Amino acid sequence: MPIAPVRAKKKLIRRADKDYSQLVRRSYQAAFLALNVWLGAIFYFWVRGLESGASTSAAAPPAGVEGWLPIAGLMNLKYFLLTWRVPAIHPAAFFLLVTFLAISFLFRKAFCSWLCPVGTLSEYLALLGKKLFGRNLRLWRWLDLPLRGLKYFLLGFFVWAISTMSAAAIAGFMASDYGLVAGVKMLNFFRFLGETGLIVLGLASLLVQNFWCRYLCPYGALLGLASLLSPLRIRREPTPCIDCAKCAKVCPSHLPVDKLVTIQSAECTACLQCVAVCPAEGALHLTLPKFSKPPRRVSYWAVAAGVALLFFGIVGFARTSGLWDSRIPVAVYRQLVPHANTARHPMPGDPEISR
Repeated sequence: MPIAPVRAKKKLIRRADKDYSQLVRRSYQAAFLALNVWLGAIFYFWVRGLESGASTSAAAPPAGVEGWLPIAGLMNLKYFLLTWRVPAIHPAAFFLLVTFLAISFLFRKAFCSWLCPVGTLSEYLALLGKKLFGRNLRLWRWLDLPLRGLKYFLLGFFVWAISTMSAAAIAGFMASDYGLVAGVKMLNFFRFLGETGLIVLGLASLLVQNFWCRYLCPYGALLGLASLLSPLRIRREPTPCIDCAKCAKVCPSHLPVDKLVTIQSAECTACLQCVAVCPAEGALHLTLPKFSKPPRRVSYWAVAAGVALLFFGIVGFARTSGLWDSRIPVAVYRQLVPHANTARHPMPGDPEISR
């Protein structure tokens, strides 16, 4: 009986450089989470002031909360492509969607692992779950694959619904009572989610790493598809690689980094945890394989700088050009916000949804 040859263990040439990518990434996460908490608090007290009838010093809500309205952003993106005009209602949702798509196109799905507050909370809940239970659960492949398809199914549904709308229909929807208070309805969804919903989502995130992001987030699905066009790839060099599999074990998307040469999956979030944990000199890098031979290495500082430049550049342009805020009179807010939960979703055929 032939004996399988024993593969010689590779010699480790240890990296001489120190990797600070995770310190930088987590600093970005903390800053963006703090920004969202600050905007959320301002928005919450603005809504409560109008609900109670008390006067409020802020005439309009902070436009930044429209980042939580990805469907409005997608509708306004189509409106812009059809008319080449920036929408008057929820323009910040449009600019933020464009920003996050641009980040995904250039730097993989970096929004999800560098900026997204939901992704940040999911990551740390998974770490907490690992400390509490000793490990995170990994679903069987036969269950994991179809569950991952859920977010693409949800994205497909929204894209299909929006694809049937003309520019006039989109403008009519945004100008409807429902469209005007979409941000308030989103806030109320979280306010009245209830203990059961919070417990289910929290427990799922403790047990299964990135449960929401991996299985249910249509926003992440859209950005993942955009990231397939990105020129950047995680690349493993087989010769210096010592096959320790540390990169695969630390990957939050459960990608087989140790088995592939380049990572092309839409699930890669450019978190760079695999690169940070790799002990071998020259074995794992973020590269530009499409534009140079040998592939040009890209520093995590380039990702950090690029993400910041795109975010502050596009948002700064929108703010300084006067295109950032919705042009909704204060009187309209005072009339609609206290009754936001009763605002009916417009349907085709309604007077305000003219095709």
